[in-house]
Amino acid sequence: MTLTAETYTELEQIAARYPQPRSGLLPMLHLVQSAEGMVTSEGIEACAEILGISAADVSGVATFYTMYKRRPVGDYHVGVCTNTLCAVMGGDLIFERLKDHLDVGNDETTEDGRITLEHLECNAACDYAPVMMVNWEFMDNMTPQSATQLVDDLRAGEEVTSTRGARLCTWREAERVLAGFPDGRADEGPGAGKASLVGLQIARGQGWTAPPADATDDTASAESKEGAAEEADTSRAESETKVETSPADTEHEDSEDKKQ
Repeated sequence: MTLTAETYTELEQIAARYPQPRSGLLPMLHLVQSAEGMVTSEGIEACAEILGISAADVSGVATFYTMYKRRPVGDYHVGVCTNTLCAVMGGDLIFERLKDHLDVGNDETTEDGRITLEHLECNAACDYAPVMMVNWEFMDNMTPQSATQLVDDLRAGEEVTSTRGARLCTWREAERVLAGFPDGRADEGPGAGKASLVGLQIARGQGWTAPPADATDDTASAESKEGAAEEADTSRAESETKVETSPADTEHEDSEDKKQ
């Protein structure tokens, strides 16, 4: 693979967004994947050159985060959550069914280059378990049957829409968005589902509202002052009590009693 001059220029543009150019490394690696289908050695060298750091530093980041791939990824990266809740709700069954259906193992790609299958850790979408992701877009409340239908539709070129997001694009297109180059579809599809909004609906039904930020600060300040005053009074009272019952006073009282 050869990194094009256009991609190299875009890598420089990403680095220039940040006061510290090295902060741009993560989106730069996403752009490399968008252009080359994975993080290549050439991409690592280009990032290192632009940022003025070593290739080892770049490689260390690229091998630390699981979103960066060192092997080619298919048109659709299909991830199945197999963390605790999704697993017990059916995630393990879905993953096993897809492995058999696609004839691939974990982190492997189908022969036609369309699907890469991977088991994922928690996607922070437990209210929709079991959850899958396709190119980082949510597919909620999945079953083994709906999962196999999903990958069949993707392989057939059918248009598929995320449960809580836009129409699914290819993995390279999604990686370009993660690099910071919008595709104009950020507002396509719902941003949240009913299960995620239950708490908000309950709060509105009960008339609960959060206090204004300035009121919170004033209240916190008043409470802090009140607490400090109470602590001072308590400390003073304890000190006075100690004085009244000190050993010296007790001895003096005993001496006076004997004299009498």
